[in-house]
Amino acid sequence: MLNGWKNLDSLSMLNSAIADSSQKTVVLFKHSTRCSISTMALNRLKNVPQETLHSVDAYYLDLIAHRDVSNTIAEKLDVYHESPQILILKNGVCTFDASHTDISVKELLEQLA
Repeated sequence: MLNGWKNLDSLSMLNSAIADSSQKTVVLFKHSTRCSISTMALNRLKNVPQETLHSVDAYYLDLIAHRDVSNTIAEKLDVYHESPQILILKNGVCTFDASHTDISVKELLEQLA
């Protein structure tokens, strides 16, 4: 798991995160524990500065353990399911998503600026 990221492990937590995105930017990282590319993306995200995490609500989802949450993300946010995937939510809407090798700390920080 990622330091400073909340473990997203239920549909009620997802619904709260989406609702909370009207007050604060929400970042979701969908991780497959069975995928080497996902592990690469996870390792990249370990370099997100802690001060950045104080200004957003950041969530980590083990999508193998919580497939229902992953599927609901795709459905509710109208995004194509990919793994790994990072999404930024504002006002209940996905404003940015990246997957696979496109996940980078630099791009994430630019999107959050």
